[in-house]
Amino acid sequence: MTTGERIKKLRKDLDLTQQKFGERLGIKGNTVAQYELGRNEPIDAVLSLICKEFHVNEEWLRTGSGNMFVEQSDDAQIASFIGDILKDEEESFKRRLISGLAALDQNGWDVLEKFLDSIQKKKD
Repeated sequence: MTTGERIKKLRKDLDLTQQKFGERLGIKGNTVAQYELGRNEPIDAVLSLICKEFHVNEEWLRTGSGNMFVEQSDDAQIASFIGDILKDEEESFKRRLISGLAALDQNGWDVLEKFLDSIQKKKD
């Protein structure tokens, strides 16, 4: 598998169009297409940016060895998730959900915890 094919696999796994993938990197969608087709090779700076933006294992991206994604701590995953949400449109569901959670008082958290516990018990 070539670097371009791995970029395409990554993009598809992330469920992003070439346009959206490129926007996250500050490059054009047709540039992403050129990489995926193998017509152009991304420079090292672009590969590093892909790894940083999407938490990709650089070794996997360059050679295909190892796991696609870098293991992240829970705190790093939460920080990344919140950072992505802040990039979303103001009225996105994820942003509205996090805003609603942030507005909960202790009673609201208690109710939510009981609700989630009841769902978990039904799954077990």
